[in-house]
Amino acid sequence: MNILLLGSGGREHALAWKLAQSPKLNKLYIAPGNPGTASVGVNLNVDPLNFEMVKQAVIEKEINIVVVGPEEPLVKGIHDSFLIDERVKHIPVIGPTKQGAMLEGSKDFAKSFMVRHNIPTAAYQTFTSDQLVQAKSFLKGLKPPYVLKADGLAAGKGVVISNIITEAYETLEEFFKGKFGDASKKVVIEEFLKGIELSVFVLTDGKSYVILPEAKDYKRIGEGDTGLNTGGMGAISPVPFADKNFMKKVEERIISPTVNGLIKDKIDYKGFIFIGLMNVDGDPYVIEYNVRMGDPETEAVVPRIESDLVELFEATGQGTLSEKKISISSKVASTVILVSGGYPEAYEKGKKIEGLNKVFDILLFHAGTKTDCDSIVSSGGRVIALTGLSETMEDSLAKSYKAASIVEFEGKYFRRDIGKDLK
Repeated sequence: MNILLLGSGGREHALAWKLAQSPKLNKLYIAPGNPGTASVGVNLNVDPLNFEMVKQAVIEKEINIVVVGPEEPLVKGIHDSFLIDERVKHIPVIGPTKQGAMLEGSKDFAKSFMVRHNIPTAAYQTFTSDQLVQAKSFLKGLKPPYVLKADGLAAGKGVVISNIITEAYETLEEFFKGKFGDASKKVVIEEFLKGIELSVFVLTDGKSYVILPEAKDYKRIGEGDTGLNTGGMGAISPVPFADKNFMKKVEERIISPTVNGLIKDKIDYKGFIFIGLMNVDGDPYVIEYNVRMGDPETEAVVPRIESDLVELFEATGQGTLSEKKISISSKVASTVILVSGGYPEAYEKGKKIEGLNKVFDILLFHAGTKTDCDSIVSSGGRVIALTGLSETMEDSLAKSYKAASIVEFEGKYFRRDIGKDLK
């Protein structure tokens, strides 16, 4: 079987690493990939947002399954593009159609979906730029902290939480003035949920589903969860508080109603559902949906999946996922992200990365790298993901942090408190 995986980050390297282990795999192509994915498959110079180029690659390379890593191609309709093209409409695409991708593409769509299907979430209202007065009035009626979300895609940075009402007003005005372009023309304001976050991942064929390992990620740049939001500074899987009792609540109150809600709304959904949750005094509430795997959570979740991922994707495409069971390792995976100095604001690229061949007993995933002459250099804010796998969280973190001290590049920064809140 030939598989094409779209994307170029740490998530895609982790997925490629896992797919490459399958005896069912013939050839793995990654578009565009990175230096890490090149070690487990063949990188193609194809833009995931150029759907015609993607389809040409599928035809030329005799691809059997397309796996979409990032959200943007899904929100822009890559699955739909396949379905209306006689040449490739028979090729399964792992990722929802444009309508299903609205769960991530529009916060307002997702919130109304949750309300419609009685899925627990924070109270909210949505406002447009011509409703500034009403939006400020709604904010004033809430208790701090104030949560403001750009409606559309904003690379994981479109959520601002403020403790001061005047700051919340300023953020609102910045959003409406186009801080995130079209993504913030509409703003969702919601009540703050106090608790601890959890990321839950589901793979569905549109009828049935399997629950993947859960994870907790760390979004803020600073230790103690301070500073600006990032794409993610690290992740832990499994999460100690997500015991059988809690996960039973998650499945009954959230996962099952979500999949059934998609069926009721006649949304054909084949792919991942990432459910961002808040554990509020033992009860799960949905913060957000994503329509793909998380990053850096994938780098902690995928190493714990013992089942053949190619088999699971094949069943997803065929609508036979109900026949499959997923096997998950009891080991702990801890991921630490090395980022560029200055990230998530301005940072420099092209910094030579050294020590990659000096780390052992670690899973090293390339997140933002490229090849420059004979060197690997940084090409993004998040550069390298280091995942330790062990019987205990302490041991797995020790492996990750040992590797973090060995891999070097100018301006390297990483959080040293990943997992501390879970011990």
